[in-house]
Amino acid sequence: MSVLISIIAFAAAISILVSFHEFGHYWVAKRLGVKVIRFSVGFGQTLWKRTAGPDRTEYVLAAIPLGGYVKMLDEREGPVDAQEQHRAFNRQKVTTRIFIVAAGPLFNFLLAIVAYWLMFMLGVTGVKPVVGQVAPDTIAARAGLRAGDEIVAVGDTRSPTWETASIAIVDQALDQGDVKVKVRSRRSETSERVLKVHDTRKILGAEDLFSALGIIPWQPATEPILGKLMAGGAAKRGGLHSGDRIIKADGKVIAQWQDWVNYVRARPHQTIRLKIERNGSIKKLILHTGVTREEGQRIGRIGAYPHLDREQIKAMQVEVRYGPIAAFGIAAAKTWELSALTVRVLWKLVTGQASLKNVSGPITIARYAGVSALIGVSAFLGALAVFSISIAVLNLLPVPVLDGGHLFYYFIELIKGSPVSDATEAIGQRIGLAMLAGLMALALYNDFSRLLG
Repeated sequence: MSVLISIIAFAAAISILVSFHEFGHYWVAKRLGVKVIRFSVGFGQTLWKRTAGPDRTEYVLAAIPLGGYVKMLDEREGPVDAQEQHRAFNRQKVTTRIFIVAAGPLFNFLLAIVAYWLMFMLGVTGVKPVVGQVAPDTIAARAGLRAGDEIVAVGDTRSPTWETASIAIVDQALDQGDVKVKVRSRRSETSERVLKVHDTRKILGAEDLFSALGIIPWQPATEPILGKLMAGGAAKRGGLHSGDRIIKADGKVIAQWQDWVNYVRARPHQTIRLKIERNGSIKKLILHTGVTREEGQRIGRIGAYPHLDREQIKAMQVEVRYGPIAAFGIAAAKTWELSALTVRVLWKLVTGQASLKNVSGPITIARYAGVSALIGVSAFLGALAVFSISIAVLNLLPVPVLDGGHLFYYFIELIKGSPVSDATEAIGQRIGLAMLAGLMALALYNDFSRLLG
């Protein structure tokens, strides 16, 4: 079911992103007098088509929703009637062509602002950035962070949730290396700590930022009581029930849920002799653990979730909500902040200061979209904004084939007073396609690596 939701959420997100991007090209081209022949969302087999308007523009929905295009009248693609030559794209002033090509990415930035605006008006629920544990001899430990500290600000940026704290930490680490965080202790004493993040490659390459820093976020203090059990999991097959309390495992007392998790993880494909409490009665069971892979390591797994104290979790949650005017300003600021951060991370990738493991492809995006859709509308809107910013920034890179490559050629034309030669453009196209093919291969490799552990 989760796979189906991921596929549906991915298709919905990509369709919205592509539609906005291509509509930017379409809308500006029409406003500037260029004839649009076709507006297609998707590639491949046509699923739906309609011809409308005085220009008889074809509006197409195609089978593969991984892109789209706007086809404009252009003498380079075929003969054009003399009476319509003034409406051909190639006949337009270079500034007009720049506006049309730049409109796609600009509309993606606009979509991000709208998505964030709606998200902040609906309200975003997050978890307070309270430190659960600090691993010894780590960046966090050397900074003096302690269990129970709440990160109230990173630099000058308030951090009401872990999500805002993580973005601010990465942003400041890229700037200075040293990250100043303001923390409030359990005694409500406020102080400043400095996270010395000098190896940005290690931090940016980590799948979990806070683990790389040595921070284990707060988790509810859970007793070793089973909650939901996965169908077909080792716990279900071994006769365990929701509500069972784990007392001992192979004679060892299990006091907390994390003790139980650690015990199981260390025993892939092994037998555990259990002593449990069920409805006031003591029972003994033999459990055969399953196995999965995490970061290349085999770990034990039984397919069981903890029984959670809902009131304790609710006390740690915080909802961020704004009115329409305030939400719009914050949405615009967040779009700018994340766009700048994306550019800087890309630069770190190019200069070798960030790991290529950060590059993600359609599988990771689909999983992210699916998870956000399951969480709720606000989470999906936030994911949509992040995807839209990523597409906008990627398209503005000066790589032939992308919008940024065309803009690069047009700026050269502005400087030298004549268009780039056809031969140069053809060579650039081949280089651009090769670069995109390599990028896609890397993204898919990273996707499958994460998927297969």
